[in-house]
Amino acid sequence: MSSRILIFDCGSQFTQLIARRVREAHVYCEIHPPTRSLAWIREWQPTGIILSGGPNSVTDEGAPTFDRAILDVAPILGVCYGMQWIAHMEGARLVGSGKREYGRAEVVVEEAAGLWAGFSPSERTQVWMSHADHVDSVPVGYVRTASSADNPVVGFRHESKPIHAIQFHAEVAHTVRGADIIGNFLFEVCAAKPDWTPGSFIDMELAKVRETVGTAHVICGLSGGVDSSVAAALVHRAIGDQLTCIFVDTGLLRLHEREQVERTFRQHMGIKLVTVRAEERFLGALAGVDDPEEKRRIIGHTFIDVFEEAAAREGKDAAFLVQGTLYPDVIESFSPKGGPSATIKTHHNVGGLKPDMKFKLIEPLRELFKDEVRNVGRSLGLPEEVVGRHPFPGPGLAIRVLGAVGEREVDTLRRADAIYLEEIRAAGLYDDIWQAFAVFLPIRSVGVMGDGRTYEHVIALRAVTSRDGMTADWFAFPAEVLARMSNRIINEVPGVNRVVYDVSSKPPATIEWE
Repeated sequence: MSSRILIFDCGSQFTQLIARRVREAHVYCEIHPPTRSLAWIREWQPTGIILSGGPNSVTDEGAPTFDRAILDVAPILGVCYGMQWIAHMEGARLVGSGKREYGRAEVVVEEAAGLWAGFSPSERTQVWMSHADHVDSVPVGYVRTASSADNPVVGFRHESKPIHAIQFHAEVAHTVRGADIIGNFLFEVCAAKPDWTPGSFIDMELAKVRETVGTAHVICGLSGGVDSSVAAALVHRAIGDQLTCIFVDTGLLRLHEREQVERTFRQHMGIKLVTVRAEERFLGALAGVDDPEEKRRIIGHTFIDVFEEAAAREGKDAAFLVQGTLYPDVIESFSPKGGPSATIKTHHNVGGLKPDMKFKLIEPLRELFKDEVRNVGRSLGLPEEVVGRHPFPGPGLAIRVLGAVGEREVDTLRRADAIYLEEIRAAGLYDDIWQAFAVFLPIRSVGVMGDGRTYEHVIALRAVTSRDGMTADWFAFPAEVLARMSNRIINEVPGVNRVVYDVSSKPPATIEWE
């Protein structure tokens, strides 16, 4: 890419949204921790740098900070905490308000140029605030560009250098013209080129895979989900028959999953596919385990064992393992001190792999968000029934059975989940939903069936809308659709007498329950 933006995560819950907005403008970007050295930053050669928000005061002990020389490396946009850090470094006074300003606010544009190009002079626009400290006056050598009734300085810029700052979060949807502001930074301030497209990504990754692999043999852990399917198609285009896809039936898959994967990849795509039946092995390893992190570790390690054995049976010494790891997987699996954000959960294909495995990893989608993966899949010619599928976790139904995992619990969940998805499709709502699935709860409830008392299991239903999986809202089903789902599950799935619907958003909840 000719343009790339470096985003420093200072701890904001919205940092990933900054990356999304930059990518949506077709400019490549990466999120990195503030611990990167000045030498590393210069070597990375950013077209522009964005300093995110964060929960700290810049004067707090251990608060994120940078070498002041970063201000001369590339054009900079400071957002919230990033603005306060720039102001502090440049000698301005920060004021602690004693309480946090959180929510919608109206700001007045005082300079309709640069970051505010396309706005009208004195235009009032809605933004989203989330801060305690504020800048009392602009630093020497800077010009105020926006203000509000509660804050004298909501935006400023350097008189001659490409340094801009805003107190609010332009990246969130509640900032009405946030996309315009970020776009102005990219194209007016940084002169970035919008060359981050599915086609450019595919060309870049094909060359990278060929150079990395050479003549070696490669295996891919194919789950049938969007991520592993697109990763497999991309690597297959790069190296052809050097790739063997191994599909492992873990006993933790959706109804008829194995048959669908075999049909798609063998018959329609011509990819060499080896199916391994390992249901007893996985369920045996998971017996009695109820901790979700331990489930992920066991599944990740067992996957590697199965891959190694399958590759050996094929008579080929595979050197590389392809995985469909995505950027959100990476972000959620590391901590803010050594990585971009708080560790939410270990993804089995990021933190759950065996440290002594013999394979070197190829993760061609590691820098993509889900919607970008779908677009790459379409560009590669994958059928919509694969590309448009709802996300499915690598550990499968194991993390949708809360508590210990057994064959009976998994079978109950699988049948309930199939009915749920069938009704969603029948209602014409599948494409309106980012992800929908059923969850087996580790509780029983009293019910009445056929004039008799029952004491059976509870199924929870989850459906969310989202752009990228980083934030999500629960989907508002019509009442009659929920009623039909509940009625069918209770009547058609033995052992279930109650169905509940999850109305939690992310944050504070995650999309998956474990």
